[in-house]
Amino acid sequence: MKQMSENAIITAASVIGAGLVCLGAAAGAGIGNGNMCGKSIESMARQPEEAGKIFINMLVCVGLIESMPILCYVIAIVLVFANPFIK
Repeated sequence: MKQMSENAIITAASVIGAGLVCLGAAAGAGIGNGNMCGKSIESMARQPEEAGKIFINMLVCVGLIESMPILCYVIAIVLVFANPFIK
């Protein structure tokens, strides 16, 4: 049986790591967005006169929450396609 080369092992570990990073980022953003949107809707139902301000703040927070998975996806793509660990 042939031995796997060092580059093949690093590439396989990078692909697995990138998949786990994407999974964690998507799950975290989904949970965060769900909690934040639910609380915002609760707040709008309790204070309808402030619904406009709450909605704008909610959209800003959604953008901030979604920025982390985007950064994680970029790092995952770099690890898969332009791996700095491969000699």
